[in-house]
Amino acid sequence: MYLHLGQSVVVPFRDIIGIFDMDNTTSSHLTRRFLAQAEREGRVVDVSGDLPKSFALCRAREGPAVVYLSQLSAATLRGRVESGTFE
Repeated sequence: MYLHLGQSVVVPFRDIIGIFDMDNTTSSHLTRRFLAQAEREGRVVDVSGDLPKSFALCRAREGPAVVYLSQLSAATLRGRVESGTFE
């Protein structure tokens, strides 16, 4: 199964490490530092098209994990994973 993150980007369920709410998680300096480092390393893919509401941390085929910024809420993405819905 696959999860649609936005703007025609889908990732396999098995590659998802975690789905996080931007408002709740970016209040931590550790998360902000992690996201800044991922951005510097070119591991952030913005599929939000606007202000992101969530981000998904996903395994990459090779190398470190990739961060996908999504306009969909974390609750919506989690619901899709739990229900097996991929659209």
